[in-house]
Amino acid sequence: MKSTRRTFIKKSSLLIGTGLIGNPFIAYPSSSKNYTVGEIMDLFIAQVPNAPFPKTVDTLKTGSKDQTVTGIVTSMFATLTVIRKAIELKANFIIAHEPTFYSHLDETEWLENDKVYQFKRKLLDEHGIAVWRNHDYVHSLAIDGVQAGVVKELGWESYYKQNAVLNLPETTLGDLITHIKTKMNVPALRYVGDLSQKTSKILLMPGAAGGRRQMEMIMKEKPDVLICGESPEWETPEYVRNANEMGEKLGLIVIGHSASEEGGSEYMAEWIKENVSGMPVFHLPSGNSLSVK
Repeated sequence: MKSTRRTFIKKSSLLIGTGLIGNPFIAYPSSSKNYTVGEIMDLFIAQVPNAPFPKTVDTLKTGSKDQTVTGIVTSMFATLTVIRKAIELKANFIIAHEPTFYSHLDETEWLENDKVYQFKRKLLDEHGIAVWRNHDYVHSLAIDGVQAGVVKELGWESYYKQNAVLNLPETTLGDLITHIKTKMNVPALRYVGDLSQKTSKILLMPGAAGGRRQMEMIMKEKPDVLICGESPEWETPEYVRNANEMGEKLGLIVIGHSASEEGGSEYMAEWIKENVSGMPVFHLPSGNSLSVK
């Protein structure tokens, strides 16, 4: 199994070659106006129904809303590799989908004396990089931006009806797994079910919606397969296993949290290109923190 960094570099190189992220060796035109971090945040939030939210994890983790943006990097996680790449690209604004400091609320008091936290924080502060988590807002668009990005990544746009259910041409659970592995560039997927099972109706729930929510959606929609980012093994995977043991034809594919939502960060990069004129923007996949062997 290649290292996380080598996988990151390989995928980034492929994306540069296809134009999905910018080539760092090409000079970009400067933005037609000077945007601050806060202005870009407000521009995105303004399109979200019922926003701004009184309670949200979508706060600025480092940097200032008043700083002028020189370039933007979007990614699932603001990893050290992503931060260092942002520095190389002279991009001082990272829009991450998930936490920067290892907990949902990015609470840091308990980390103040930890060398890993201190290293990461110092790197961000020394280079004046602002990190904004865009989780609640991008999920709350009229069409969930993460889900839409994942659908595009999987090449399923023509089957997408702005909700979690997709009716695909009939295939098998095994072939569906192969398709996802290829499109998302993941080495292995976890699953429950019979690989020869015929499938068509798909319930797509990227990320970690929670076991109860996943099972409630299975009960409501009655899909052939649930595709999710992750789920505790004692919840949805056990429910699907029991369904199969009683003779039901139900499949479960667990992609992994990072890969299952990376398309949402790519969606964010595309949104910036369309709405922030001339701003250098780069989508850098952060990859999975876990490897398989």
